[in-house]
Amino acid sequence: MNFRALRQHLHAGGLVAYPTESCYGLGCDPCNRDAVKSILRLKKRPQAKGVILIAADFKQLRPYVKSLTSAQLQKVHGTWPGPHTWLVPKSVDCPVWLTGKHEKIAVRLTAHQPAATLCQGLGMALVSTSANISGGKAVRSARECQRQFGSRLIVVSGMVGKRRKPSTIQDIVSGAILR
Repeated sequence: MNFRALRQHLHAGGLVAYPTESCYGLGCDPCNRDAVKSILRLKKRPQAKGVILIAADFKQLRPYVKSLTSAQLQKVHGTWPGPHTWLVPKSVDCPVWLTGKHEKIAVRLTAHQPAATLCQGLGMALVSTSANISGGKAVRSARECQRQFGSRLIVVSGMVGKRRKPSTIQDIVSGAILR
């Protein structure tokens, strides 16, 4: 994979589809508002819901996350890397287009090797939302992703993980499990 070309594509507002733990994900540069809007339009997903960010290591999430307490860090590191998304307080610099109407941001360190390799190679966190029209069945193959979304994005081939359900989403403050 040519990470340099893919990084340029993403910085210019391009989109990428890639395998995750349970399905193909749609991603983009989290700092590119137009790219995030493009994903939301493709999915027919309201911006108010916000999006998840995935990363290969916690350093890639730091620009978006407010400093966590040692107890909170212990919680997240107890489930990461893995299919556990945490809602954590957002940093003051976190773009509103990532969080929608929420005061927290959804973040995950992925254990799925193709997605982790993608974040490592790009040197950044990625927006991660399931590759489907909102409410529809999530896409599980590169071929189906290409068929459904066409040339509007670059599709990274690879195997989707064995999970049948999307990641757990848990609030770091209340402990509530939302999904």
